[in-house]
Amino acid sequence: MKNIKTQGFVLIDVDVVALNNAGKNTQSNNDNAIATKSIRKNGRNYVYVSGQAWRYWWREALQKNAKWKLSPIVRDGKIAYTHANPLEFPDDDVFGYMRAAKDAELDENGEPKKDKKGNVKMTNVTVTRVSPLKNSAIISATSVAPAQNWSSMARQEGDAVPYEKQEYSAIMKGMFSLDLSMVGTFSNYDRTGYKNLSVLLQEEALKSGAKEIDDPFVVDAKGKPKKLIRLSKDMRIQRAGDTIQALKVINGGAMQTNNMGDVTPKFIILATTTTGNHPFSHVVSNRGQRDEEMVFNIDGLIEVLKDYRDTFEGTVFIGRRSGFMDEIAGQLKNLETMTDIPKVKVLPVNEAIDQYCEQMKSQID
Repeated sequence: MKNIKTQGFVLIDVDVVALNNAGKNTQSNNDNAIATKSIRKNGRNYVYVSGQAWRYWWREALQKNAKWKLSPIVRDGKIAYTHANPLEFPDDDVFGYMRAAKDAELDENGEPKKDKKGNVKMTNVTVTRVSPLKNSAIISATSVAPAQNWSSMARQEGDAVPYEKQEYSAIMKGMFSLDLSMVGTFSNYDRTGYKNLSVLLQEEALKSGAKEIDDPFVVDAKGKPKKLIRLSKDMRIQRAGDTIQALKVINGGAMQTNNMGDVTPKFIILATTTTGNHPFSHVVSNRGQRDEEMVFNIDGLIEVLKDYRDTFEGTVFIGRRSGFMDEIAGQLKNLETMTDIPKVKVLPVNEAIDQYCEQMKSQID
């Protein structure tokens, strides 16, 4: 069982947007004032889209474009959860879950106990799954001072109703990691995050064609590898490929009616690595008196490609949309000729995604 992960880095380029709002703007004298999400670093202000919002967009893109059947959400008081069935719902597999559930009560031989009527005795359990897809927030690469947009609703009789919102233009960066070894692969250990399936769901998986494989990292009291339940290779490739392909068409964000912004990547790096650490977190930096100009750190990219050369599997794909960061096109193309870094291919964004997904098919075991 390979331990491989897709590591992705994206840049989006948006103008006059308000992608993720933070609620009432307490700095405004207007009662109807909305602030965008922002955070400070080194005394500068950076706007951002929360990681949760990005995941919401991603899930929606998979439903609408990859025809994923999303796991229904159940609301119980102040708790909400999905069906926690990764066999039927691919988003439960890729995005993870936690919910209380009922499971078969087992005897000392691991067989389900039955009552006097022959029914399987049930007990309450909590099933959880650490999401194979992990993502950062999407944050502006430079410091940003959002503009205050004052508007009013004036079509009704009487006084106009004023309201305010914050808008900004920015190049924004985001990272994600998809654990390819865990897509469609489930553990059932009595440990938070690792009891993915109930016994009944595990039996259903095996009856449907899933297989048991050795866990290379966890052993039992006798030193023997514990077992994982793994879906078919075709299904795992499909789910992983759909997840990456969705970046081509992902859309979302607040205020799209008046502030429509394209949130698909204008620049992307896709690579397969054998470690969980993300190597591309610092390939973009900024400069200027107020950190207002984005700079692509080509030396930093080369440095991580050299430093972590042994952890890359296959080709590193870099996609760039024509018209975006044209000034570094030549430097990126030179990466294809370097011999002391992993093989690099520089392509248009969607072609880079396509070719990476083709490579990924051969890497998933």
